[in-house]
Amino acid sequence: MKSPLMIPGSDLLTVGLLVALEAMLSADNALVMAVIVLGLPKDLQKKALRQGLLGAFTFRIVATVLAVNLIRLVWVKLLGGLYLIYLAYSHFAGQAEDGGNRAASKAQPMFGLSAYWATVVRVELVNLMFSIDSILVAVAMSRVTWVVVTGGILGIIAMRLIASQLLRLVERYPPLVDGAFVIIAWVGIELSLEYLHAIQVVDFEVAKSVSLGLIVVIFAAAYLYARLKGPVAQPVDSVEEKATELLSD
Repeated sequence: MKSPLMIPGSDLLTVGLLVALEAMLSADNALVMAVIVLGLPKDLQKKALRQGLLGAFTFRIVATVLAVNLIRLVWVKLLGGLYLIYLAYSHFAGQAEDGGNRAASKAQPMFGLSAYWATVVRVELVNLMFSIDSILVAVAMSRVTWVVVTGGILGIIAMRLIASQLLRLVERYPPLVDGAFVIIAWVGIELSLEYLHAIQVVDFEVAKSVSLGLIVVIFAAAYLYARLKGPVAQPVDSVEEKATELLSD
């Protein structure tokens, strides 16, 4: 008889994959949020970033738990799958056009809120918008609530603890992020196949073990390719440098 305390190896592997994926996907998003608070006086920047991330962190857990249940609906699988495929397409299609630099604008009041609290709200909203892809990927990889929530939380913590190093890593080795979006594309295809199977258009399902194995292979291939290709020398502008320093504190 199996002990109720035993955790399946597939769940532990999924948590590990979610942590790595969350960290890679969140690195650039964290930089955007740091740029937002640069519009505040220097003595308020760290405080606004911490409060904004704390609020977004709480909302995100709630959104993840809801998503675990929503993804069981057939039509949500189709919408989620198509959205993830679109995200991957947009990432690769937009690489050639992405040449602009981020800019920090002065914080402004909004909807009756002071400039400070308006900035905190903006950080929370941006975090939630950027979380959609991570949440969808997580609930597609596992329907077990604790696995999804644990992977997401540990990924955010890991990203926050090593934010500056992670940002420089993904900037120097773009194939790491490209690999993450290849995984997003695959998960989108898998969700779409689940929908087609549910409506009896296709008569097969992709086993979870096969899906997880493929994700591990993509991670490994992206890492090896990035190492073989070597680092990319990318000058960082002053705004991004300030934001990176803010995240490292």
